[in-house]
Amino acid sequence: MGAKGEETRARLIAATRALIEAQGYFGTGLNQVLAESGAPRGSLYFHFPSGKDQLVTAALTEAGQEISGLIDSFAYEKLSAAVIVRRLLDAFSDRMEGSAYSKGCPIATVALEVAGGNEELRRVCAEVYDTWQQALAAQLVTEGRAPGAADATAGAVLAQFEGALLLARVRHSHTPLDQAALTIQLLLAMS
Repeated sequence: MGAKGEETRARLIAATRALIEAQGYFGTGLNQVLAESGAPRGSLYFHFPSGKDQLVTAALTEAGQEISGLIDSFAYEKLSAAVIVRRLLDAFSDRMEGSAYSKGCPIATVALEVAGGNEELRRVCAEVYDTWQQALAAQLVTEGRAPGAADATAGAVLAQFEGALLLARVRHSHTPLDQAALTIQLLLAMS
């Protein structure tokens, strides 16, 4: 595929990411994606012949990789797990406030909608969350925690993090993120 084809594919994925995060899976139509991306209809089905689910899968995967990349870059800087989580919370807080709280976690909106009815997308969301949890657990292991305890702690941190994002978005306030940061610091200090 040429550069123009890659650019069109990237625009379709970027538009889908923005729309599903703000409006959810069911609130986002392919006509909206086309309008937002500026791509012709034929390009959508050329790049994503299986349609909406294939496009959403690509958008979720890319969003997940972006956050995983942040975690990896923070770990590469030799930051502690507590600092990594705080930086992630700060980044999400900035995104939320910058979007007037129309955006939160790039995975959660879709995960909440499709977990009970779309096995393919549920699996993609689960894989993204698993990757984030594993990255955090790996950092905790490097800090001296046993693998089982590190995984359990990383799971608790992820649950706290995701819950705080949801509450912050619903309340239009960064307070839940600040509270989560404090709770996570305490959790990481105890484990």
